[in-house]
Amino acid sequence: MTRQPDYAAPGAFHPLFRIQPLFHIRQRARRPGERIDPHHHDEAQLILALSGTTQIHTDTGRWLVPPQLAVWIPAGITHRLDVLSGAEMRLLHWHPDALRRWAPALPLDREFALRVSPLLRELTRAAFAPDTDADKQLLIGQLILHELSAVVDAPTYLPLPTSPVGQRVAQLALTDTGLALTTPDLAAGAATSVRTLSRLFPAETGLTFRAWRQRARIVRAIDHLARGKTIAQAAGLAGFSSTAAFSYAFRQVTGGTPSGFMGDELC
Repeated sequence: MTRQPDYAAPGAFHPLFRIQPLFHIRQRARRPGERIDPHHHDEAQLILALSGTTQIHTDTGRWLVPPQLAVWIPAGITHRLDVLSGAEMRLLHWHPDALRRWAPALPLDREFALRVSPLLRELTRAAFAPDTDADKQLLIGQLILHELSAVVDAPTYLPLPTSPVGQRVAQLALTDTGLALTTPDLAAGAATSVRTLSRLFPAETGLTFRAWRQRARIVRAIDHLARGKTIAQAAGLAGFSSTAAFSYAFRQVTGGTPSGFMGDELC
């Protein structure tokens, strides 16, 4: 008897052989405050939200995901999802055989966030269109993989240190929402030195400690914006002395303005 393949066209689940599709899609509505506990998938996954904002955590860092961003999670990567504001989610899945067959030039073996390009936006719409047949959906799955191959990590990604010392510093900095602690204070609180701290962060996160802390403030501010705070409120809650200072720092980190960043929509 001919051996059955372990993949099929989208939606083709064989009752005997439990055939998995090369590419398939799901949609979910999530409530504010909902949490999806740590888990992983046997397939690679692209997570988008038509509306609302989610936060995704992995061992290497965390991402805030407003509607204009998406997050790629390779197969086997444990992740947790927090819904910050009611989210209408789109989930796209690729079987490992799809990645082997359709692999673009850039390996997709790490998690990352990306800005939703106009092409990716249209491909996603087409994937979820009710009149899209199985053959067309396979082609869309291939095209999306190639669109993902030329991306830069989105500025809402906050890499986390890997060493115990670096993690202690990061935790202290993240809980210091009012910026009451100086760098020497944080180093002392983590039982380390400023010199060690200054060496660890570039080595473990790719950012100087100053740049990492600034990005953490911007990510915190985006969180507040996603929860409905005004720009002035978000600036104050993230420790900025004025909206002008916040807007300047926001542009340095993200390349855009707070209102422009939050204003884009996928749908």
